[in-house]
Formats: sequence, structure tokens, C-alpha cells
Amino acid sequence: MIEIPSDLHPDLVPLVFLLGNWTGAGVSDFPGAEKCNFGQEVSFTHDGRDFLAYVSHSWVLDDEGNKVRPLETETGYWRVDKDRKVEVVMVRDQGIVEIWYGELAAKKPQIDLVTDAVARTAASGPYSGGKRLYGYVKSDLMWVGEKATPDVELRPYMSAHLKKVVTPEEVAAMAKSLGDLPDDGIAFFK
Repeated sequence: MIEIPSDLHPDLVPLVFLLGNWTGAGVSDFPGAEKCNFGQEVSFTHDGRDFLAYVSHSWVLDDEGNKVRPLETETGYWRVDKDRKVEVVMVRDQGIVEIWYGELAAKKPQIDLVTDAVARTAASGPYSGGKRLYGYVKSDLMWVGEKATPDVELRPYMSAHLKKVVTPEEVAAMAKSLGDLPDDGIAFFK
């Protein structure tokens, strides 16, 4: 069950499944770039205004699953309108700024996005646009990204499977709300 925070802007209720901190792993593979497994941490937060703040950090993993080096960082803002149209403004550490548009699927927590505008600095690599699909599947967040450059047609390049990070405090609060723990329920987890 997904709980809707009392201070969440009403426009964001369709995106409530994204809220929280997520962690997991995925695969990156694109012509001209190193093929690798990567780890990822994603955070979707809100402050009561009509957008979700988004931060993603990813890093290359070695064969044993250890962090080798940073891969990519993204930050941005997600909005949704009354017609379930989603817009995202995103900045990547590689010197890329993107505007994405898409929509929330009917009757399921899935978002399809396509770039509408891309701006690049001189330091960024070649990139002309992309697509992304985000889905909430059995309490996990999964996504796949497609990418195009002037020399490579749009094709899949990254995907990840993320699990929600739940702190002991959140578990205690959920259990207490169900009446299963005493007032100092957090002590149960220490």
C-alpha cells in the first residue's frame, strides 16, 4: 500500500509511487562507450510545491558488485497535470540539459517519456535525444532508457531494477500506525 503524505501537493498524487529513496543495479551498453554493470541510488522528494525533486547517482560496479568509479549524476524536477501528462526538466553532470514530456499510463504506475529539447555544453559527448520508461512493479521501481546520437539511432542503453529503501524509523511508524508497537516502537529495531 502506498501512503499519500498529507503535505503532498494534490497535483502530485498520480506520481506518489515514485516518492522515496531507491537503490539497485543495472546494465549500461551503448556503442562507443564501456559496457558495464552499475549501481544506482535515486531519490524523489517533495516540499509541498507542485513538483517532485529528483536526484540520481550511479557508479560502475566491478564483477563482485563493488563501486569502481562514478558513472553519472542527474538532477531534475517532475510535474504532472490533470490529464496525466508528465514533464521533466533534467540536468546531467556530463553537461546535458533535457526537457522530457510523456504521460502516466492509464490505471497503472508507468511513465513513458521522450526528450523534447536537449542542450549540450562543449564538454558533453554526442547526444541528440532519448526515451525512458519508468514502472512500479511489485513494489520495485524499474526503468529502461533509450538514447540517440548523430551517429547511432535510438536504441536501449541503460536499465535498472531499484528497491525502495525503508529505514527502521519508517518501519516502526508503519507498525505503530497499525497498533503493533508501543509508543517507543523504534526501540524494537535497535
